[in-house]
Amino acid sequence: MDKARAQRVLARIDEILRWEQRTDQQKDQKFAELGKHLCEVRKHGYWRLGHKSFEAYLEAKFPDSRRKAYYLMSIHDHLAQVPAAEIEELGWSKALELAKVARSEGRRFDSATWLHRAQESTKQQLKEAVHKYFTGEDYEPYEMVYFKLFESQLPVVERALYVASRMAGSERSRGYCLELVCADFLAGRGEESSPEEILMVIHRLVKLLPLEYQARLTAQDRGRELEPAQRC
Repeated sequence: MDKARAQRVLARIDEILRWEQRTDQQKDQKFAELGKHLCEVRKHGYWRLGHKSFEAYLEAKFPDSRRKAYYLMSIHDHLAQVPAAEIEELGWSKALELAKVARSEGRRFDSATWLHRAQESTKQQLKEAVHKYFTGEDYEPYEMVYFKLFESQLPVVERALYVASRMAGSERSRGYCLELVCADFLAGRGEESSPEEILMVIHRLVKLLPLEYQARLTAQDRGRELEPAQRC
């Protein structure tokens, strides 16, 4: 290890962190440089100058959240081909979204196109674009919902979610499975459900079918629409 270089890098990290604490309005403007130096500390073991492990070093320098440090390193690891000044102009939230795409595409990553998209988009718009890139589906906003369950209720709830996950596929979230259970309940209470609620249930259930069967249902619906015209 080049101790002189190690000391300079560690000192620069401390300088950036102190600068961030003093300038709240300009915080995170040096995140690209900070990520670069953290990667060097990890790669060459500079953390040995005063710490037992890299994790211990991060815990000392990022007491609020080590996750952010890993985000910054991910940005540097996957967007090294983009000038740091351009990355820092975006902000680290946008840069992190680009890093996800770059990690997935590897050498095929079109940095110019994605950088332009990030510059022209809000944080939310870029997040939705990246979500669609990975899933092929439009982004749907969500809310975190919390409620209390007694221990005696847990087995019933867990069993219902398990059965729903078997129907929907193991890759589905527990929130999706809970919606499926509720939709099934509404379907069995037709007299108390509105047409919109019943239609939502049908739509969700149809999406669980293989694509072949979904296409068959669509073809049958089109056939029913054509029947009156053919009789005329």
